[in-house]
Amino acid sequence: MSIVLGVGASHSTLMNTHWDKVVNTERAQAFRDGLAVARDRIAQARPDVVVLVGSNHFRGFWLDLIPSFTMGVGEVVAAGDGGTPKGPQKTDPAYAQALAQQLVDAGTEVAISARLQIDHGQSHAIQYLLDGIDVPVVPLVVNVFASPLPTMPRVVELGANIARATEVIGDQRVVVVASGGLSHQLPWPSDWTEPQGDDEEFLVEAWLNGRGEWERYDKRRREIIVAAQPTIFTDFDEKFLADLENGALQQYAQLTSEQITERAGNGGQELRTWLLMASALGFAPGKTLAYSPMPEWLTGMGVAVIEPTTV
Repeated sequence: MSIVLGVGASHSTLMNTHWDKVVNTERAQAFRDGLAVARDRIAQARPDVVVLVGSNHFRGFWLDLIPSFTMGVGEVVAAGDGGTPKGPQKTDPAYAQALAQQLVDAGTEVAISARLQIDHGQSHAIQYLLDGIDVPVVPLVVNVFASPLPTMPRVVELGANIARATEVIGDQRVVVVASGGLSHQLPWPSDWTEPQGDDEEFLVEAWLNGRGEWERYDKRRREIIVAAQPTIFTDFDEKFLADLENGALQQYAQLTSEQITERAGNGGQELRTWLLMASALGFAPGKTLAYSPMPEWLTGMGVAVIEPTTV
C-alpha cells in the first residue's frame, strides 16, 4: 500500500470565531458539510498515517528562520489559535524520519523539526477532517508568506517524491491532506522588507520577533485581519476546482508567485499545498465536495478529494 486518498480543504482563522458574523449560514454550513463528507472519506480509507501539508502564519516560523519546506519528525504541538486544537498531537516519528530521508535522497530537501509548532494552517484540518480518527500526522509546512517562495515546479516535484517515498518505506496506508486557500487577500505587506504604514510595520515586527511569544502580538494581529476588506476571486476558485475534477491541476505549475497573487490574492499562494497533494496523487481526477465564497471569513472555502487511479 501507499497513498490511498488525497484531500484538499480551505482553512480560515475566522471560521471558528466568526460563525455569528455570517450573513447567509447556508454557505457556511455547506462548507462544513463538505468537511464532514471528506472526514468520512478519510475514515473509510483507514489510514495508518496522514501527511498534513499546510502553511504557518508566523506562529511556528518567523523571519529569523523560515525554510521553504519543513517536516515535523518528532513532537508536534498545535498553537490553539482561532479556536483550533491546542497542545501535543499524535505523531509517528519513525515514519516521519524515514519519509524525510527518502525526500532528501530524492533531491527534494526538506528541513526537519523535532519540536514543530503548527497553527490553524494545519490544526484546522486536524479539528474537522480528522475528528474522531485516531491516526498520527506528519506535518509538512510550506512557506507561502515570506518571499522568496518555493516555485510551483518545485512543489510538484516534492509531491511526486512523496508518492514514491511512501511506496519505498513500507505497506502503510497514507492519506495526504492539503490545507490552504482558496483565493483570498490578507492585509499583509506585499514585501516584508518594505512595510507600508503602522499596521504593516507591526506585522513585520511580529514576524521577526514572535518566536516563543507569538501570543503577545496576537490581539492586534487579529484586529488587523478582522478589519480587512474581503477579496475573493470566485471565478478563479471555480476554475481551479473544475480543473481538479478533470485531473488538470498540473498546468498551475506554470504560474509564478506574481501571477498567483494577481489571480487569487496573496492568500492564494497557499494553493501550493493543493498542488503538492494533487501531485502526490499523480494528478488523478478528483471530486469537489463543497465550495462557498465566504467574505465573512475573507476566503473562498473549498473541499475536494482525489482518489489514486490504483490502490
